[in-house]
Amino acid sequence: MDIFKKLDTSKTDLGKYQASVHGYMTFPKLEGEIGPVMKFQGKDVITWSVNNYLGLANTPEVRKADADAAAKYGMAYPMGARMMTGNTKYHEELEQKLANFVGKESGYLLNYGYQGMLSIIDSLVDRNDVIVYDSDSHACILDGARLHMGKRFVYKHNDMESLDKQLAHATKFLESNDKGGILVITEGVFGMEGDLGNLKAITDFKEKYNFRLFIDDAHGFGTMGKTGAGTGEHYGVQDKVDVYFGTFAKAMAGIGGFVASEKHIVDYLRYTMRSQIFAKALPMPMVLGAFKRLEMLQNNPEYKNKLWEIVNALQKGLKENGFNLGETESPVTPVFFDGDDTMVIKITKDLRENYGIFCSAVVYPVIPKGKIMLRLIPTAAHTLEHVEKTIAAFSEIQEKLKKGVYTN
Repeated sequence: MDIFKKLDTSKTDLGKYQASVHGYMTFPKLEGEIGPVMKFQGKDVITWSVNNYLGLANTPEVRKADADAAAKYGMAYPMGARMMTGNTKYHEELEQKLANFVGKESGYLLNYGYQGMLSIIDSLVDRNDVIVYDSDSHACILDGARLHMGKRFVYKHNDMESLDKQLAHATKFLESNDKGGILVITEGVFGMEGDLGNLKAITDFKEKYNFRLFIDDAHGFGTMGKTGAGTGEHYGVQDKVDVYFGTFAKAMAGIGGFVASEKHIVDYLRYTMRSQIFAKALPMPMVLGAFKRLEMLQNNPEYKNKLWEIVNALQKGLKENGFNLGETESPVTPVFFDGDDTMVIKITKDLRENYGIFCSAVVYPVIPKGKIMLRLIPTAAHTLEHVEKTIAAFSEIQEKLKKGVYTN
C-alpha cells in the first residue's frame, strides 16, 4: 500500500477532530501581546490558556533583555551544537545559576523540554536498567519510556501501594542482573490535572528500595515551594530528588529548559544526550533573556504571591459554584464534566462566543479515557476583576448544565 494513501484513511486520536474543530478548538490563533486579555477571531477574550504563570512575558525588563540581546547578537549566535561550536560562557553561567537555585551541584541547558526529557531518559538508562513511572506522566516521559530497550513498569497514578508493588517487581527482576538499576520517573506537578506527584512518599521508598528519582517539574519550577525552586522544595525533599528537570516554557515565559543533578551525572549527560549533541545551541537572546527571567523569579516574590492570589480566588469561586476541580494543589485549574467530547466542545464555544472567556477543552489522549475537562491557567498578570467575570460566566454555565442545554 502507498504510505500516503494509508495516512489519508487513518485518523489518530486527535486527528479525528480535525475537520470540525481545526482553527477553533485546535490550532486556534490568539493575537496581540501575551497577557490576560488577547484577541480571538477579532474579539477580546480573557485568556486562561497561556502558561505565562508569573506574568513575565511582557514585563518591560524582560522585553528589554530580549530585545537588547537580539540587537547585539542576532538570533543565530552561537552557531552550531554546544559540543562543537555552540558553547559560550553565558550558557555555562546560566546552567550554574539554575542548578544553584534548585539546590543541585550542576546543570545543563536544553534546547526544548520535550526533546530534552526524551534524551535524558535515553541517556540515564540502558537495556539492563528498569524504568518505573507514573501512568499519568506527560507524553515526553511516556515516549522516553517507550524508547527504552529494557524493562519498564508503570504504577497507577499517584498510587503509592501500586508504586510499592512495581518497585518490588523491578527489584526482583534485577536480582539476576548485577548490571542494572531502577529509575523512577514522575512529574512534580501534573500539567493537565494539577495534582502533585507524592514526592515525600516516593522518596520515603528509598529506605526500602534502591532506585534513583527523576522529576519532571515543568509546571512546578517557579510556582511551587517557598522560593519557587519547585515541588521538591514544596515537600522539603529536594535533596532526595536525584535528577531535576525544569522548563523555561511555563513560569519563565521563554524557550528551552534545563536538567540539574550531581556534577558527574551532568557531565555524563553533556556527552550522551543526543538531542543536544546533534542540535543547535540555544540562541543568545534565549539565554540572556533567561538570565533576566531567573533574576526576576528569584528577586521578586510578589510575582509568585500574585499568581497564588489569583489561583486561590479562581479555584475557590469555581468550587463554590459546584464545579469539580479534582485534586489540584497547583495553579493548574481543571474543571471536570460528566458527559462526552461533544458537550465539552459546546461549553467551550459558549464561553468563547458569549462570555469572552478563552480556556481549552481537553480530551483523550491528552488525558486518560473517560475524562473530559476544561483547563484554566491562572497567571500573575490576571486581576481579580478577570476572576470575577470568569466566575460569573461559569455560574451561568452551571445553570445551563442543570437545564441540559449542552446535551440537546
